[in-house]
Amino acid sequence: MVIKLSVENAVQAKAEIEKLESQGFTHDDIYIFAHDPKRTKDITKALDTESVGMKEQGFLDSMKNMTSSRGDELRAKLEAAGLTKQEADEYEEVLDTGKLVIVANKDN
Repeated sequence: MVIKLSVENAVQAKAEIEKLESQGFTHDDIYIFAHDPKRTKDITKALDTESVGMKEQGFLDSMKNMTSSRGDELRAKLEAAGLTKQEADEYEEVLDTGKLVIVANKDN
């Protein structure tokens, strides 16, 4: 099961993560995305959630993202977290507005 949410800030993200935990998701099942990579890293660390890396994407896709645009990288990571290509496109546009995207996926 994959749950997708968008929130305005880290405070709202924390509240949503607590709700997801009450539904049986663990911190390893929850991914937070922001358009700014530093913001993603800071919020992921502060809220103790998972980051999309080689485990989810595979080595070749991870290496490819090093030379991709930020939008391409985000869409690839959103897909690796469990979204369809179309959902990844839609949520990347949400990220462009400055919001955060939370993806909870028990299958990853």
